Amino acid sequence: MRNKGDNFCFTNEMVREIKTRDQLVKVLHDHEVNLEKVTVILKYEDELQKLQIELLKLQNWIRKKKKRVVVVFEGRDAAGKGGTIRRFERFLNPRSMRVVALSKPTEIEKGQWYFRRHVKELPNSGEVVFFDRSWYNRAVVEPAMGFCTQKEYQEFMRQVPEFEHMLFENGVDIIKFWFSITQEEQIKRFNARKKDPIKQWKLSPVDLKSLEKWDVFTHYKEEMFNQTHTSVAPWMIVNSNDKRRARLEAIRYVLSKFEYAGKLNAGTVIYPDPNIVQRFHRSMLRLKNNTDEIFQKGT
Repeated sequence: MRNKGDNFCFTNEMVREIKTRDQLVKVLHDHEVNLEKVTVILKYEDELQKLQIELLKLQNWIRKKKKRVVVVFEGRDAAGKGGTIRRFERFLNPRSMRVVALSKPTEIEKGQWYFRRHVKELPNSGEVVFFDRSWYNRAVVEPAMGFCTQKEYQEFMRQVPEFEHMLFENGVDIIKFWFSITQEEQIKRFNARKKDPIKQWKLSPVDLKSLEKWDVFTHYKEEMFNQTHTSVAPWMIVNSNDKRRARLEAIRYVLSKFEYAGKLNAGTVIYPDPNIVQRFHRSMLRLKNNTDEIFQKGT
């Protein structure tokens, strides 16, 4: 049985009259619209705004203290990396923040040291850089899709812990996220992108091919965790089947890592939910199940 609110649509007059969130809720309630989903979204937006205010405080502190911060976003296609980065950067000062999303290497870059094109994108003093995929393409995507040789892959895996340790010794703070989704959720998001003309650009032939190589990606992902998780640059696994919760908790994790000015006066919780964001442990690789990820909910 359909509810009265199922066919509700805003009129231009309604939109002009609504000035506050409470007025919006009242209009929806008066027209018997199911408010549960609306309430969830409103609470999410309210919490997100509070965290974005804290990100501004953090950015100001990074600038004043001349810190250099790298935040790496990795994960399977459609895991929610780009959407999370957009929430991170939305209100930050672009003068001391950058998002780096490199395209495939040019022929000249292919003949250079692999890390060279990433080194030039590292943060300057007082800056934070978000990598929408990073040098870790060579750890998972490239070997899984046959875009590099096994020799190149093995060389990278030997060098990356030393590379990140050198960055750490030079004063660069490194945060590494892996956004974790199930195979079912990835398929669902791919299908949504196919139907949405605004999002179709996000779906590439490589993305579709990756569906066929789920287990291959899993193998290389686990090797990456096992060989590149270090004390100076640990992997943080983000359960991102729920994109909104993943965004909030990823922001909280970054905030929790720094003792920035004004942190004690935060208007919301700034420590992440351990059921959503969890530090990788090598023992997790033995806890396999029939889902995509090693993420063990509730531990």
